[in-house]
Amino acid sequence: MEILTGKIIKGIAGFYYVQTAEAGVYECKAKGIFRKDKQKPLVGDNVEIQVLDEEEKEGNVESIFPRKNQLIRPAVANVDQAVVIFALNHPKPNYMLLDRFLVAMEYQQVPAVICFNKKDLGTEEELKQLRDTYCGCGYQVILTSAQKQEGILELKELLKGKTSVVAGPSGVGKSSLTNLVQDQVCMETGEISRKLGRGKHTTRHSQLITMGEDTYLMDTPGFSSLYVEGIEKEELKDYFVEFHAHEGNCRFQGCVHIHEPDCSVKAALEEGSISPIRYGDYVELYNELKEKRRY
Repeated sequence: MEILTGKIIKGIAGFYYVQTAEAGVYECKAKGIFRKDKQKPLVGDNVEIQVLDEEEKEGNVESIFPRKNQLIRPAVANVDQAVVIFALNHPKPNYMLLDRFLVAMEYQQVPAVICFNKKDLGTEEELKQLRDTYCGCGYQVILTSAQKQEGILELKELLKGKTSVVAGPSGVGKSSLTNLVQDQVCMETGEISRKLGRGKHTTRHSQLITMGEDTYLMDTPGFSSLYVEGIEKEELKDYFVEFHAHEGNCRFQGCVHIHEPDCSVKAALEEGSISPIRYGDYVELYNELKEKRRY
């Protein structure tokens, strides 16, 4: 039996679709040993497969190579970066949701890039606020318009040679942008519900789209809420990147930058070098984690 190596690009109902360099995509089942070891193959896994039927392109997943990283939501392995997409308008960006996502990526050590779509619907004032808030704390921000096909080349360049997860709430143009940067898979797009101001559809399953050599794009189900899991409230400050420059400058060791006097982060907030939007989200998340611990 022939043994091939490849990458899982899709998983549905116990079947794993493995892209191989030599012979295209194979439909595979996972061997029982994975269930026994409580190890589940993930989209993005690099695997070894045994070919069962060359004509029908069927096989078995024999082994999973060690993972570089693994995300819980979405469930995917070996990610190089996360591109989170929000709209400038219709719907307006939910900063708390965006900051939750950024914290989750910092926690899982996955570099994040922020894409604001529908840039033609934003005012100069809104664009400035976004840049000040997110470029100011070190994130790369790109602006696109799927409708006018603006910023698409910049987005393509950003994805080149990497495995990227694309995430964002429904209705922000995520599937439209995914369709514009590749021509392998056509993602369903849905109109915005005027009444609700959000998308009518969500992507049904996670899959990796092959865009070119070593270039994969993963479109994920749209999210409307995101829980930050596995983080203690005292650690939260470590995942707000703009706080790092101020660590060790507060009066108290272990300062959480909320109620303590002589806090370097709060001083930076007053001076305007830390965004009040980001700081407000930090405090809200801290209190949420504090409440969670009580129960």
